[in-house]
Amino acid sequence: MSHTQQPGAIVVGAGIVGLALARALAEAGYKVTVFDRHERAVGASVRNFGTVWPIGVTNGAIYERALRSRAVWRQFCDETDTWYAPSGSLVAAWHDDEWQVMNEYAAANEGIRPCRAVDAAGALRHAPGLVAKGLRGALVSDDELVVDPREAIRAMPAWLSARYGVTFHWRQAVTRVEHPYVWSGGRRYAADAIYVAGGSDFETLFPELYERQAITKCKLQMLRLESQPSSFQLGPVVCGGLTMAHYSGFHGLPGIDGLRRRLAAEHADLMALGIHVMAAQNGLGEITVGDSHEYGHTLDPFDETAINGRIVDYLRGVLDLPHWNVRQTWHGTYAKLTDATRSELVLEAQPGVTVVNGVGGGGLGMTLSFGLAEDIVAGRVRAERETLAVAVNG
Repeated sequence: MSHTQQPGAIVVGAGIVGLALARALAEAGYKVTVFDRHERAVGASVRNFGTVWPIGVTNGAIYERALRSRAVWRQFCDETDTWYAPSGSLVAAWHDDEWQVMNEYAAANEGIRPCRAVDAAGALRHAPGLVAKGLRGALVSDDELVVDPREAIRAMPAWLSARYGVTFHWRQAVTRVEHPYVWSGGRRYAADAIYVAGGSDFETLFPELYERQAITKCKLQMLRLESQPSSFQLGPVVCGGLTMAHYSGFHGLPGIDGLRRRLAAEHADLMALGIHVMAAQNGLGEITVGDSHEYGHTLDPFDETAINGRIVDYLRGVLDLPHWNVRQTWHGTYAKLTDATRSELVLEAQPGVTVVNGVGGGGLGMTLSFGLAEDIVAGRVRAERETLAVAVNG
């Protein structure tokens, strides 16, 4: 490549991680081409709540990454007239231990995050649909943002094409990578930098490398309730106490272990299924509800009606909704890192070929991908080198 020629980059996978990498590379001056095996995104990136969820991550660099990602989401939505709501979040408490942890979180984050513990009356002002009986109070955070992932992820490629000149090749699975080339559909394409951003692509393109990683898969079940009356607005993303036991943002607080012990005793069935319950409303008034977590390399494709029932039953203790009719159910899968010390998997599969997976340890792609992609392209995240010996042909 001459000094005057624009560098080229190929991204394999058009889910949120691949789209974020495409943007970051284009911002850095690359001519970007994205390949995806499907006609549009159909994986984990469209099978989630659509929440940008800074409350779920620890303070410091990861929190700052979440805020940078949120800024990109707002830019994209504003420029494309894509629906979003800067709704914030609310975790409600009906038990003393939940209320204790919320106050600990608010105190620990004073001056760091826009969050506060509010009493029952304040909680109901923020989220009028909460079950009022026995309500102690709530933790309110202003950081969180909601999009409808089905709309947003499918609108983003057109934005990247129009704004950055990114080229997309749909229904073109990449079957081989040997830098500086990728092969798809019998054709060979060249680029200075190659990024593999799809979980299934990592597993099939570099199976030996995948096999060596501390990584598994997570299956989650979710459902969407029919549109609520126009007079009903959920307001923030609403969660119960199970959520605090789930997310690392709450780890280390003095009361969290006691809360977990009580939840394990009273909700052993939910804890065994990895259920923590959240509800987020989209622009059509529909409420997305979930979710469960099942881990393993090979996951059954069958959804369990009983699991969805347990999720709804728990939510009925949190929210008093006008409509509970279920419109859709589904499951999604994503990569989950089993090494809890790692916030993402960034590997150099070959010189010039970078694999990105397990964002936020898994399950936080919507929250962290844009910031992470900026950090990777800028060299602030150094790829771990686990190069495979590959003979380059042709």
